[in-house]
Amino acid sequence: MRIVLVGPPGAGKGTQAAYLAKNLSIPHISTGDLFRANISRGTDLGVQAKGYMDAGNLVPDEVTIAMALERMGQPDAANGFLLDGFPRNVSQAEALDKALTAEGLHLDAVLDLEVDEDEVVKRIAGRRICRNDSSHVFHVTYSPPKKQGVCDECGGELYQRDDDSEETVRTRLEVYHTQTEPIIDHYREQGLVVTISALGKVAEVTERAMAALEEGGRAA
Repeated sequence: MRIVLVGPPGAGKGTQAAYLAKNLSIPHISTGDLFRANISRGTDLGVQAKGYMDAGNLVPDEVTIAMALERMGQPDAANGFLLDGFPRNVSQAEALDKALTAEGLHLDAVLDLEVDEDEVVKRIAGRRICRNDSSHVFHVTYSPPKKQGVCDECGGELYQRDDDSEETVRTRLEVYHTQTEPIIDHYREQGLVVTISALGKVAEVTERAMAALEEGGRAA
């Protein structure tokens, strides 16, 4: 299957992408991984992306699109892929449509993870990270540490990242609504959008997503 995964920040896209890709035996392709891989390998596209990023600028659509298309052309993606973070806007979606059509291919579904905005803020603003090891993550409501402000694993100080503050989260949500959400309408016109609730335990959301994908485009 060829799937695009969309949803606001805090919807759990990265987590669901990993589980879904494994269940469907297709590669999980994220823009973050693409940037890191190309930059670390020193590819032409990576050099271009790094130049923009180092200058504090957004990587242009044409560079992001080229990276994504190159990755989708690799052997492990021959039978499908799951795109996470791409396309990010309508122009990227149109470029993807054009590229797939040129190869005689098409998307099978666009999985929209739906979650209330206040829940997104609660999820992200409640995260606390260990200063000693960023892989130690807690949440003031959902997975609080045994001792407030102290990591259960190593005793390190827990803190809230600047980009996890409520103000920053709401700004990120506005960017999502303005730039990325319109691709849902773009794909809805093609009958590809499958919308599911992203609330509940990880396994429950994965099961919900798999069932919706198997139903072939009907909302769940």
